Amino acid sequence: MADLRIVAVDGEEMLEQWRYVHNVVVAPAAMSPEDARERLGRNRLVNAYAGDTLVGCSTVRPPQAGVATVIARVLPGFRGRGFGAALYADGLAHARGAGAEVIETCVLAANEDGLRFAGRHGFVEADRYVLDGETDEWVDLRLPPGGAAH
Repeated sequence: MADLRIVAVDGEEMLEQWRYVHNVVVAPAAMSPEDARERLGRNRLVNAYAGDTLVGCSTVRPPQAGVATVIARVLPGFRGRGFGAALYADGLAHARGAGAEVIETCVLAANEDGLRFAGRHGFVEADRYVLDGETDEWVDLRLPPGGAAH
């Protein structure tokens, strides 16, 4: 894996990079700049760079009643190189450091790469749903107690 840097989003340029990765990977839930700013105000957002090249991003929703959500996103052309695993490990460490006892993630059902990734990292499906007024199916997954922590 090339020199991967995982950097907390700081400033509009980095936020726009985070939003770009989010919108490529999760196109049905594309965010406006205002949506991304709101997320930055309540979640930990990071970007991942191989050298100077943006390869992915991550979101960690802080624990609520001991449950945190960790989402790693890697641009399609950079998958299968360990970037997602590094983003996931970083997010998991942050969530656990913030007091999370349970880790969840959320994947668009059509994102087969994301579902396989979650399964390889020990997540099991907890729920499938379609948001009101939408047509895309989402999958919530949970890391079982004692589940994989890599």
